[in-house]
Amino acid sequence: MLAATGLTQSASADEPYKILNSSQTMGTGRIDYVYADNDGRRIYVPRGNQVLVFDLDTLKSVGAVTNSGGHGVAVDPKTHHGFSSMNPVTMFDTTTLEAIKSIKVEGRPDGILFEPATERVYVFSHEAPNVTVLDAKDGSIAGTIDLGGAPEQAASDEKGHVYVDLEDQDQIAVVDANTLKATAHYSLGGKGGGPGGLGLDAKNHILFAMCHDPATCVILSAEDGKILATLPIGKGTDSGGFNPSTMEAFSSQGDGTLTIIKENSPNSFEVEQTVQTKSRAKTCTLDAKNNRIVLITTEAAPAPAVAAGAATTPATPPSNAEQGGARRRGGRGGPAFLDILVVGR
Repeated sequence: MLAATGLTQSASADEPYKILNSSQTMGTGRIDYVYADNDGRRIYVPRGNQVLVFDLDTLKSVGAVTNSGGHGVAVDPKTHHGFSSMNPVTMFDTTTLEAIKSIKVEGRPDGILFEPATERVYVFSHEAPNVTVLDAKDGSIAGTIDLGGAPEQAASDEKGHVYVDLEDQDQIAVVDANTLKATAHYSLGGKGGGPGGLGLDAKNHILFAMCHDPATCVILSAEDGKILATLPIGKGTDSGGFNPSTMEAFSSQGDGTLTIIKENSPNSFEVEQTVQTKSRAKTCTLDAKNNRIVLITTEAAPAPAVAAGAATTPATPPSNAEQGGARRRGGRGGPAFLDILVVGR
């Protein structure tokens, strides 16, 4: 039986990643980050003035946090408190999806992170203060952090360090989670610019910075910032991560690709696969239980069908500007499908 199990696992690992499941939900409003609550088995997608909530296993809708929205969500699995990155920040009960309180913060909230070792929530802003830190238990403000740049994504090693990519500085900032002070800045050394996604192998202390220009993953030591390798990724990254169960980093891109990077050893890395997803599916999150990656995007709904016998007028082809406007309305606020894609083996 043990031999058979080993063979099954080996065969599964050899299978390519592909889209295993997907769903579409009509709605309006912009989207940005997607968040998987692995303990609560839910997916959170801020859209417009609400946070849409889906079952992580079935993708079925389970409700919404109304009068909220924002850019992203972070959840404390112990207190069942969720936080939506906006101003004011919405703190809500993940069981009832009812709002608990509004928390006024400074800056322009964008990304967000739950740091489990200290049970705090990091709200990131491209304006000062770069980070507002909240106590996940009651939503009180624990402090602010000056990073000296515009933060995008972050990761915690759960041992006192939080790593934050600074998009406008081409750096990774290192934050002491206990003192809430930036202790170091690691330069990407011109190997990649505009980091938009970040993965962390906490066990081996390795960072994966997913960059826009050039479209590159810069791999570096989390201990001293030494650059270990660079690998190509798709264009338009805005999110990434690392799965310690498979020893793979991943980066989602707006060009409709998902790059999978295999860590063969702490000194050996390779692009394992480029998965075709959907256009503008540039943010992602990890379903750690099933070793699957969840991505989101929007796409315009098809034009309504013309009834049989109805009079029609020859259509004038839309101008390039009109076509661009339609794409923006569908993808950035107007009526459009929200697509949720699940990629796995």
